Amino acid sequence: MKRRIRARPVRIGTALGSDLMLAPMVIFMRLPLMAAEAGNAGQWAAESALAVSEKAAAVAEGAFAAQMSMMASAARFWPEILSGRTPSILTGAAIEQSLNAALRPAGRTVRANFRRLAASS
Repeated sequence: MKRRIRARPVRIGTALGSDLMLAPMVIFMRLPLMAAEAGNAGQWAAESALAVSEKAAAVAEGAFAAQMSMMASAARFWPEILSGRTPSILTGAAIEQSLNAALRPAGRTVRANFRRLAASS
């Protein structure tokens, strides 16, 4: 029996991976700006404050998205059992969806930072 590959999760994972692969480039583009801001000791410069606040917002949004995804999977538990399917919580599909939901905000933030920093360079 030939195993069927699920195309949508693979596409989601590929898109997320490509967004997160921009992170090292964003770091290297931000380093000169942050080094220039380091001369002004005593106050947070714009790029440093933006970097910290974006990360905090992406972490909070990702944690919320992961929790909502797990709650949706838990809500589908009994309907999946009553329809004769294996619940996604038991197969690991719920964890995969939760991880994708958690990493999606970070990927969006990295992609937006890359576009913003590339335009200013």
